[in-house]
Amino acid sequence: MPLRVNEIFHSIQGESTHVGRPCVFVRLTYCDLRCRFCDSEYAFFEGIERPLDEIVAEVASYGCRLVEITGGEPLIQRETNELMRRLLAAGHEVLLETSGAWSVEEVPEGVRIIMDLKTPGSGMVARNRWENLRHLDADDEIKFVICDRADYEWARGVVGEHGLADRHAVLFSPAWGEVDPAELAEWILADRLPVRMQLQIHKYIWSPTARGV
Repeated sequence: MPLRVNEIFHSIQGESTHVGRPCVFVRLTYCDLRCRFCDSEYAFFEGIERPLDEIVAEVASYGCRLVEITGGEPLIQRETNELMRRLLAAGHEVLLETSGAWSVEEVPEGVRIIMDLKTPGSGMVARNRWENLRHLDADDEIKFVICDRADYEWARGVVGEHGLADRHAVLFSPAWGEVDPAELAEWILADRLPVRMQLQIHKYIWSPTARGV
């Protein structure tokens, strides 16, 4: 059961409540969304088929407990869930970054999901699979990438309508180069919004276009 893998690398976790932690990233190939702010378009098609045992072994070689499965959209490939099961069995703490456009119902128990709900500014808001919210646990997280004030107001409404902040860590991230982080911080503070603002710190540590970080 091979998976098409774009890259595997050891870096600092740049986002989520795990920000700053050393992490091994397994970036899988393929995505059927075309968010206008995408920073990993190279993963749409680039990659090679690799056996699951080989992937697990390479992850283990870094000696790092935390691993994130990302993309692309990892859940496009059916074998992704089996990879996560094997990583959990090997003693890893496993994160899954997903767009939310694919069902998370079959994601193995113990995997922490970071679901990126698509804002109107992404151009992909129609692809949000709202029933996925029912399958999230308290340890799972929900991210909104904010492109402008309209995105912020939309995300604020979704958080309130679904009571997301009462059940999950909710992350508001300014779209790189489109929203001033200070401005987003001011909006959140003015509204007393119970969310966590995040910056993609790997883009400040290294080049915003660098791969493998």
